[in-house]
Amino acid sequence: MSRRQIIVAGGGAAGFFAAIACAEADPGCAVTIYEATAHPLAKVKVSGGGRCNVTHACFEPRELVRRYPRGHRELLGAFHRWQPRDTAEWFEQRGVTLKTEADGRMFPVTDSSQTIVDCLQNAAEKAGVRVVLRTGIKQVERVDPNALSAEKTIALGSTRSTFKISLTTGDTVTCDRLLLATGGNKSNAGLTFARQFGHAIEPPVPSLFTFHVNDPRLQELSGVSVGEVATAVRGTALKERGPLLIAHWGLSGPAVLKLSAWGARELHDCDYQFTLLVNWAPAFDPGSLRTELERARAAHPKKQLGNWCPVGLPLRLWAKLLGAAGLKPETQWAMVPGAALRALAAQVTEGEFAVTGKSMFKEEFVTCGGVRLSEVDFKTMESRLVPGLFFAGEVIDVDGITGGFNFQAAWTSGWLAGRAMAGAAAP
Repeated sequence: MSRRQIIVAGGGAAGFFAAIACAEADPGCAVTIYEATAHPLAKVKVSGGGRCNVTHACFEPRELVRRYPRGHRELLGAFHRWQPRDTAEWFEQRGVTLKTEADGRMFPVTDSSQTIVDCLQNAAEKAGVRVVLRTGIKQVERVDPNALSAEKTIALGSTRSTFKISLTTGDTVTCDRLLLATGGNKSNAGLTFARQFGHAIEPPVPSLFTFHVNDPRLQELSGVSVGEVATAVRGTALKERGPLLIAHWGLSGPAVLKLSAWGARELHDCDYQFTLLVNWAPAFDPGSLRTELERARAAHPKKQLGNWCPVGLPLRLWAKLLGAAGLKPETQWAMVPGAALRALAAQVTEGEFAVTGKSMFKEEFVTCGGVRLSEVDFKTMESRLVPGLFFAGEVIDVDGITGGFNFQAAWTSGWLAGRAMAGAAAP
Protein backbone atom coordinates (compact mmCIF):
# COMPACT_ATOMS: atom_id res chain seq x y z
CA MET A 1 0.00 0.00 0.00
CA SER A 2 1.43 3.39 -0.97
CA ARG A 3 2.19 6.01 1.63
CA ARG A 4 0.06 9.10 1.94
CA GLN A 5 2.09 12.08 0.75
CA ILE A 6 1.89 15.28 2.81
CA ILE A 7 3.60 18.50 1.76
CA VAL A 8 4.01 21.47 4.08
CA ALA A 9 4.83 24.81 2.46
CA GLY A 10 6.81 26.89 4.97
CA GLY A 11 9.38 25.92 7.57
CA GLY A 12 8.26 28.21 10.36
CA ALA A 13 6.66 27.47 13.71
CA ALA A 14 3.26 26.42 12.32
CA GLY A 15 4.74 24.39 9.48
CA PHE A 16 7.14 22.43 11.69
CA PHE A 17 4.52 21.80 14.38
CA ALA A 18 2.03 20.56 11.79
CA ALA A 19 4.57 18.32 10.10
CA ILE A 20 5.61 16.78 13.43
CA ALA A 21 1.99 16.30 14.55
CA CYS A 22 1.14 14.61 11.24
CA ALA A 23 4.15 12.29 11.21
CA GLU A 24 3.69 11.33 14.86
CA ALA A 25 -0.05 10.68 14.43
CA ASP A 26 0.54 8.45 11.40
CA PRO A 27 4.10 7.21 10.90
CA GLY A 28 2.90 5.81 7.59
CA CYS A 29 2.65 9.31 6.12
CA ALA A 30 5.53 10.71 4.11
CA VAL A 31 5.78 14.30 5.33
CA THR A 32 7.96 16.88 3.58
CA ILE A 33 8.54 20.53 4.52
CA TYR A 34 9.64 22.87 1.74
CA GLU A 35 11.28 26.06 3.02
CA ALA A 36 12.22 28.69 0.46
CA THR A 37 15.10 30.11 2.50
CA ALA A 38 18.20 28.51 3.98
CA HIS A 39 16.99 29.30 7.50
CA PRO A 40 14.04 27.32 8.88
CA LEU A 41 12.38 28.58 12.05
CA ALA A 42 14.00 31.99 11.55
CA LYS A 43 11.23 33.85 13.35
CA VAL A 44 11.43 31.45 16.29
CA LYS A 45 15.14 32.14 16.48
CA VAL A 46 14.84 35.93 16.79
CA SER A 47 11.64 36.12 18.84
CA GLY A 48 11.59 37.45 22.37
CA GLY A 49 14.96 39.10 21.96
CA GLY A 50 16.51 35.72 21.23
CA ARG A 51 14.75 34.05 24.17
CA CYS A 52 11.59 32.88 22.31
CA ASN A 53 8.31 33.78 23.99
CA VAL A 54 6.82 30.32 23.34
CA THR A 55 3.33 30.95 24.71
CA HIS A 56 1.42 32.65 27.52
CA ALA A 57 0.23 31.23 30.85
CA CYS A 58 -3.44 31.75 30.07
CA PHE A 59 -5.14 28.37 30.39
CA GLU A 60 -8.81 29.27 30.06
CA PRO A 61 -9.81 29.33 26.36
CA ARG A 62 -12.50 31.99 26.83
CA GLU A 63 -9.95 34.29 28.45
CA LEU A 64 -7.24 33.36 25.96
CA VAL A 65 -9.23 34.34 22.86
CA ARG A 66 -9.61 37.88 24.22
CA ARG A 67 -5.95 38.40 23.23
CA TYR A 68 -6.71 37.99 19.52
CA PRO A 69 -7.98 41.03 17.60
CA ARG A 70 -8.76 38.75 14.66
CA GLY A 71 -9.79 35.11 14.94
CA HIS A 72 -11.03 35.12 18.53
CA ARG A 73 -14.38 33.52 17.74
CA GLU A 74 -12.88 30.83 15.53
CA LEU A 75 -10.06 30.05 17.95
CA LEU A 76 -12.32 29.30 20.91
CA GLY A 77 -13.05 25.74 19.84
CA ALA A 78 -9.48 25.28 18.62
CA PHE A 79 -8.08 26.27 22.01
CA HIS A 80 -10.33 23.74 23.70
CA ARG A 81 -8.43 21.14 21.64
CA TRP A 82 -4.90 22.56 22.01
CA GLN A 83 -4.01 25.42 24.35
CA PRO A 84 -0.94 26.80 26.19
CA ARG A 85 -0.97 24.02 28.79
CA ASP A 86 -0.74 21.47 25.97
CA THR A 87 2.10 23.41 24.37
CA ALA A 88 4.08 23.50 27.61
CA GLU A 89 3.52 19.77 28.14
CA TRP A 90 4.56 19.01 24.54
CA PHE A 91 7.90 20.75 24.99
CA GLU A 92 8.34 19.26 28.49
CA GLN A 93 7.90 15.76 27.07
CA ARG A 94 10.72 16.52 24.65
CA GLY A 95 13.12 17.79 27.28
CA VAL A 96 12.36 21.52 27.19
CA THR A 97 11.02 23.08 30.38
CA LEU A 98 9.25 26.42 30.17
CA LYS A 99 9.13 29.07 32.88
CA THR A 100 6.46 31.69 33.48
CA GLU A 101 7.46 35.31 34.05
CA ALA A 102 5.53 37.83 36.13
CA ASP A 103 3.56 39.13 33.15
CA GLY A 104 2.51 35.62 32.07
CA ARG A 105 4.93 35.17 29.18
CA MET A 106 6.47 31.71 28.98
CA PHE A 107 10.08 31.12 27.90
CA PRO A 108 12.42 28.15 27.92
CA VAL A 109 14.36 27.99 31.20
CA THR A 110 17.53 28.29 29.12
CA ASP A 111 16.44 31.79 27.99
CA SER A 112 17.62 30.76 24.53
CA SER A 113 15.44 30.46 21.44
CA GLN A 114 17.95 27.96 20.08
CA THR A 115 16.54 25.49 22.62
CA ILE A 116 13.15 25.69 20.90
CA VAL A 117 14.65 25.56 17.40
CA ASP A 118 16.68 22.47 18.31
CA CYS A 119 13.67 20.80 19.92
CA LEU A 120 11.48 21.28 16.84
CA GLN A 121 14.18 20.17 14.43
CA ASN A 122 15.01 17.10 16.52
CA ALA A 123 11.33 16.18 16.88
CA ALA A 124 10.85 16.52 13.13
CA GLU A 125 13.87 14.33 12.41
CA LYS A 126 12.79 11.71 14.94
CA ALA A 127 9.28 11.62 13.42
CA GLY A 128 10.74 11.10 9.95
CA VAL A 129 9.84 14.52 8.54
CA ARG A 130 11.89 15.45 5.48
CA VAL A 131 12.99 19.10 5.47
CA VAL A 132 14.06 20.60 2.14
CA LEU A 133 15.69 24.05 2.31
CA ARG A 134 16.29 26.67 -0.37
CA THR A 135 13.28 25.25 -2.20
CA GLY A 136 10.05 27.13 -2.55
CA ILE A 137 6.78 26.28 -4.24
CA LYS A 138 6.33 27.99 -7.60
CA GLN A 139 2.98 26.66 -8.70
CA VAL A 140 0.20 24.42 -7.38
CA GLU A 141 -2.45 22.61 -9.40
CA ARG A 142 -5.26 20.39 -8.21
CA VAL A 143 -5.59 17.47 -10.59
CA ASP A 144 -7.34 14.17 -11.10
CA PRO A 145 -5.17 11.51 -9.43
CA ASN A 146 -5.70 9.19 -12.42
CA ALA A 147 -4.16 11.76 -14.75
CA LEU A 148 -0.91 11.88 -12.85
CA SER A 149 0.40 8.54 -14.06
CA ALA A 150 1.53 10.08 -17.33
CA GLU A 151 3.21 13.03 -15.66
CA LYS A 152 6.94 13.14 -15.13
CA THR A 153 7.15 13.70 -11.40
CA ILE A 154 9.58 12.96 -8.61
CA ALA A 155 8.68 9.48 -7.43
CA LEU A 156 7.20 9.91 -3.98
CA GLY A 157 5.26 6.67 -4.14
CA SER A 158 1.73 8.04 -4.03
CA THR A 159 -1.12 6.91 -6.26
CA ARG A 160 -3.78 9.12 -4.63
CA SER A 161 -2.18 12.52 -5.19
CA THR A 162 -4.52 15.42 -5.78
CA PHE A 163 -1.97 18.24 -5.98
CA LYS A 164 0.80 18.70 -8.50
CA ILE A 165 3.43 21.13 -7.27
CA SER A 166 6.15 22.86 -9.26
CA LEU A 167 9.17 23.74 -7.15
CA THR A 168 11.57 26.62 -7.61
CA THR A 169 14.28 24.06 -8.39
CA GLY A 170 12.41 23.06 -11.54
CA ASP A 171 11.27 19.75 -10.12
CA THR A 172 7.66 18.64 -9.82
CA VAL A 173 6.18 16.69 -6.90
CA THR A 174 2.74 15.39 -6.05
CA CYS A 175 0.90 15.05 -2.78
CA ASP A 176 -2.40 13.97 -1.30
CA ARG A 177 -2.65 16.85 1.16
CA LEU A 178 -1.06 20.26 1.12
CA LEU A 179 -0.58 22.62 4.05
CA LEU A 180 0.10 26.30 3.42
CA ALA A 181 2.03 27.70 6.40
CA THR A 182 3.92 30.46 4.65
CA GLY A 183 3.34 33.29 7.12
CA GLY A 184 1.41 36.52 6.83
CA ASN A 185 3.56 38.68 4.59
CA LYS A 186 1.44 39.97 1.72
CA SER A 187 4.04 38.85 -0.84
CA ASN A 188 4.15 35.22 0.32
CA ALA A 189 3.29 32.50 -2.14
CA GLY A 190 0.77 30.82 0.15
CA LEU A 191 -1.71 33.67 -0.21
CA THR A 192 -1.24 33.60 -3.97
CA PHE A 193 -2.07 29.90 -4.11
CA ALA A 194 -5.04 30.32 -1.77
CA ARG A 195 -6.39 33.06 -3.98
CA GLN A 196 -5.92 30.88 -7.08
CA PHE A 197 -8.01 28.20 -5.41
CA GLY A 198 -10.84 30.69 -4.92
CA HIS A 199 -10.16 31.82 -1.38
CA ALA A 200 -10.85 35.41 -0.39
CA ILE A 201 -7.84 37.14 1.12
CA GLU A 202 -8.23 39.86 3.72
CA PRO A 203 -5.53 42.37 2.71
CA PRO A 204 -2.47 41.91 4.96
CA VAL A 205 -1.36 44.98 6.88
CA PRO A 206 1.19 45.29 9.72
CA SER A 207 0.29 44.57 13.32
CA LEU A 208 2.46 44.88 16.46
CA PHE A 209 4.39 48.01 15.57
CA THR A 210 5.78 50.98 17.46
CA PHE A 211 4.87 54.64 16.96
CA HIS A 212 7.08 57.35 15.52
CA VAL A 213 6.74 60.48 17.67
CA ASN A 214 8.99 63.54 17.48
CA ASP A 215 8.09 65.61 20.53
CA PRO A 216 10.21 67.73 22.89
CA ARG A 217 8.63 65.98 25.88
CA LEU A 218 10.24 62.71 24.81
CA GLN A 219 13.64 63.93 23.67
CA GLU A 220 16.66 62.56 25.54
CA LEU A 221 14.41 60.05 27.34
CA SER A 222 15.27 56.94 25.30
CA GLY A 223 15.15 53.91 27.57
CA VAL A 224 12.80 55.45 30.15
CA SER A 225 9.81 53.22 30.93
CA VAL A 226 6.59 53.69 32.87
CA GLY A 227 4.97 50.64 34.46
CA GLU A 228 1.34 51.46 33.69
CA VAL A 229 -0.10 54.05 31.32
CA ALA A 230 -3.35 54.40 29.41
CA THR A 231 -3.18 55.03 25.67
CA ALA A 232 -5.89 55.88 23.15
CA VAL A 233 -6.22 57.06 19.57
CA ARG A 234 -8.22 60.25 19.18
CA GLY A 235 -11.36 59.85 17.10
CA THR A 236 -11.53 56.07 17.54
CA ALA A 237 -12.63 53.55 20.15
CA LEU A 238 -9.05 52.25 20.44
CA LYS A 239 -7.63 52.30 23.95
CA GLU A 240 -5.21 50.17 25.95
CA ARG A 241 -3.33 50.02 29.24
CA GLY A 242 0.06 48.62 30.14
CA PRO A 243 3.77 49.42 30.35
CA LEU A 244 5.16 52.03 27.99
CA LEU A 245 8.73 52.48 26.78
CA ILE A 246 10.19 55.67 25.37
CA ALA A 247 12.55 54.99 22.47
CA HIS A 248 14.71 57.30 20.38
CA TRP A 249 12.13 57.18 17.56
CA GLY A 250 9.04 57.52 19.75
CA LEU A 251 6.96 55.11 21.83
CA SER A 252 6.90 51.35 22.32
CA GLY A 253 6.00 48.81 25.01
CA PRO A 254 2.80 46.79 25.54
CA ALA A 255 0.54 49.86 25.86
CA VAL A 256 1.51 50.80 22.31
CA LEU A 257 1.91 47.34 20.81
CA LYS A 258 -1.52 46.18 21.98
CA LEU A 259 -3.02 49.36 20.56
CA SER A 260 -1.29 48.69 17.23
CA ALA A 261 -2.67 45.15 17.12
CA TRP A 262 -6.28 46.09 17.81
CA GLY A 263 -6.02 49.10 15.53
CA ALA A 264 -3.96 47.48 12.77
CA ARG A 265 -6.41 48.17 9.97
CA GLU A 266 -7.68 51.54 11.22
CA LEU A 267 -4.16 52.87 11.70
CA HIS A 268 -3.13 51.57 8.29
CA ASP A 269 -6.09 53.34 6.71
CA CYS A 270 -5.00 56.67 8.20
CA ASP A 271 -1.44 56.09 6.96
CA TYR A 272 -0.16 55.99 10.56
CA GLN A 273 -0.82 59.70 11.02
CA PHE A 274 -2.91 60.25 14.15
CA THR A 275 -3.04 61.77 17.62
CA LEU A 276 -2.09 59.48 20.48
CA LEU A 277 -3.55 60.29 23.89
CA VAL A 278 -1.44 59.27 26.88
CA ASN A 279 -2.38 59.26 30.54
CA TRP A 280 0.92 58.70 32.34
CA ALA A 281 -0.90 58.13 35.66
CA PRO A 282 -4.10 56.23 34.74
CA ALA A 283 -5.28 56.03 38.34
CA PHE A 284 -6.15 59.73 37.95
CA ASP A 285 -8.15 61.99 35.68
CA PRO A 286 -7.37 65.72 35.38
CA GLY A 287 -9.60 66.66 38.31
CA SER A 288 -8.45 64.01 40.75
CA LEU A 289 -4.81 64.57 39.85
CA ARG A 290 -5.14 68.30 40.45
CA THR A 291 -6.50 67.47 43.91
CA GLU A 292 -3.54 65.14 44.48
CA LEU A 293 -1.08 67.84 43.37
CA GLU A 294 -2.71 70.36 45.72
CA ARG A 295 -2.32 67.85 48.53
CA ALA A 296 1.34 67.43 47.62
CA ARG A 297 1.83 71.20 47.62
CA ALA A 298 0.33 71.48 51.10
CA ALA A 299 2.31 68.54 52.50
CA HIS A 300 5.73 69.42 51.00
CA PRO A 301 5.81 73.17 50.36
CA LYS A 302 9.62 73.44 50.57
CA LYS A 303 10.45 70.56 48.24
CA GLN A 304 11.58 71.31 44.72
CA LEU A 305 9.28 70.10 41.96
CA GLY A 306 12.01 68.22 40.12
CA ASN A 307 13.14 66.21 43.12
CA TRP A 308 9.86 64.45 43.81
CA CYS A 309 6.91 63.20 41.71
CA PRO A 310 3.81 62.52 43.81
CA VAL A 311 2.48 59.96 41.29
CA GLY A 312 5.72 58.01 40.96
CA LEU A 313 6.78 58.87 37.41
CA PRO A 314 10.47 58.61 36.48
CA LEU A 315 12.04 61.95 37.38
CA ARG A 316 13.49 62.48 33.90
CA LEU A 317 10.01 62.21 32.38
CA TRP A 318 8.52 64.25 35.22
CA ALA A 319 10.98 67.07 34.49
CA LYS A 320 9.88 67.12 30.84
CA LEU A 321 6.21 67.30 31.83
CA LEU A 322 6.97 70.09 34.29
CA GLY A 323 8.61 72.05 31.49
CA ALA A 324 5.66 71.45 29.17
CA ALA A 325 3.40 72.91 31.90
CA GLY A 326 5.61 75.99 32.17
CA LEU A 327 7.25 74.98 35.44
CA LYS A 328 10.93 74.79 36.39
CA PRO A 329 12.26 71.76 38.30
CA GLU A 330 13.96 73.97 40.91
CA THR A 331 10.68 75.72 41.82
CA GLN A 332 9.36 74.92 45.31
CA TRP A 333 5.91 73.37 45.56
CA ALA A 334 4.65 76.30 47.65
CA MET A 335 5.34 78.67 44.75
CA VAL A 336 3.15 76.84 42.19
CA PRO A 337 -0.13 78.64 41.43
CA GLY A 338 -3.40 76.81 40.84
CA ALA A 339 -3.38 77.46 37.08
CA ALA A 340 0.02 75.79 36.81
CA LEU A 341 -1.23 72.77 38.75
CA ARG A 342 -4.10 72.46 36.28
CA ALA A 343 -1.66 72.63 33.37
CA LEU A 344 0.56 70.01 34.99
CA ALA A 345 -2.40 67.71 35.66
CA ALA A 346 -3.37 68.01 31.99
CA GLN A 347 0.18 67.13 30.84
CA VAL A 348 0.17 64.01 32.99
CA THR A 349 -3.33 62.74 32.29
CA GLU A 350 -4.20 64.18 28.87
CA GLY A 351 -0.94 64.17 26.94
CA GLU A 352 -1.37 64.51 23.16
CA PHE A 353 1.34 63.23 20.85
CA ALA A 354 1.40 63.43 17.05
CA VAL A 355 2.24 60.03 15.56
CA THR A 356 3.88 60.32 12.14
CA GLY A 357 4.65 56.71 11.27
CA LYS A 358 5.48 53.25 12.54
CA SER A 359 8.37 50.84 12.97
CA MET A 360 8.33 47.05 13.05
CA PHE A 361 8.57 45.66 16.58
CA LYS A 362 12.11 44.21 16.67
CA GLU A 363 12.24 41.34 14.16
CA GLU A 364 8.83 40.01 15.17
CA PHE A 365 6.86 40.93 12.08
CA VAL A 366 3.18 40.16 12.54
CA THR A 367 0.38 40.88 10.11
CA CYS A 368 -3.34 41.34 10.27
CA GLY A 369 -4.99 39.72 7.25
CA GLY A 370 -4.81 36.50 5.28
CA VAL A 371 -7.19 33.73 4.24
CA ARG A 372 -10.74 34.63 5.23
CA LEU A 373 -11.72 32.91 8.46
CA SER A 374 -15.13 31.71 7.30
CA GLU A 375 -13.44 29.67 4.57
CA VAL A 376 -11.42 27.53 7.00
CA ASP A 377 -12.73 24.70 9.18
CA PHE A 378 -11.12 25.43 12.56
CA LYS A 379 -11.65 21.87 13.75
CA THR A 380 -9.21 20.59 11.14
CA MET A 381 -7.74 23.76 9.53
CA GLU A 382 -8.89 22.37 6.18
CA SER A 383 -10.16 24.62 3.42
CA ARG A 384 -13.94 24.68 3.13
CA LEU A 385 -13.50 25.18 -0.62
CA VAL A 386 -10.76 22.74 -1.59
CA PRO A 387 -10.60 19.27 0.00
CA GLY A 388 -7.05 18.31 0.94
CA LEU A 389 -5.85 21.91 1.28
CA PHE A 390 -4.97 23.05 4.81
CA PHE A 391 -3.80 26.26 6.47
CA ALA A 392 -1.86 27.05 9.65
CA GLY A 393 -0.28 30.10 11.25
CA GLU A 394 -0.35 33.64 9.98
CA VAL A 395 -1.41 32.77 6.45
CA ILE A 396 -4.92 32.84 7.98
CA ASP A 397 -6.50 36.12 9.13
CA VAL A 398 -5.56 35.45 12.77
CA ASP A 399 -3.22 37.51 14.91
CA GLY A 400 -2.69 38.16 18.60
CA ILE A 401 -1.27 40.87 20.79
CA THR A 402 2.29 40.69 22.06
CA GLY A 403 3.11 38.14 24.77
CA GLY A 404 3.40 34.72 23.09
CA PHE A 405 -0.12 34.67 21.65
CA ASN A 406 0.92 34.56 18.00
CA PHE A 407 3.12 31.53 18.60
CA GLN A 408 0.25 29.84 20.45
CA ALA A 409 -1.99 30.34 17.41
CA ALA A 410 0.77 28.75 15.32
CA TRP A 411 1.11 25.74 17.63
CA THR A 412 -2.65 25.23 17.85
CA SER A 413 -3.42 25.59 14.14
CA GLY A 414 -0.36 23.52 13.23
CA TRP A 415 -1.30 20.69 15.59
CA LEU A 416 -4.91 20.58 14.39
CA ALA A 417 -3.85 20.64 10.73
CA GLY A 418 -1.19 17.99 11.24
CA ARG A 419 -3.55 15.61 13.01
CA ALA A 420 -6.25 16.13 10.39
CA MET A 421 -3.85 15.54 7.49
CA ALA A 422 -2.84 12.27 9.14
CA GLY A 423 -6.48 11.29 9.40
CA ALA A 424 -6.46 11.44 13.20
CA ALA A 425 -9.47 13.00 14.90
CA ALA A 426 -8.72 15.80 17.34
CA PRO A 427 -9.98 15.17 20.90
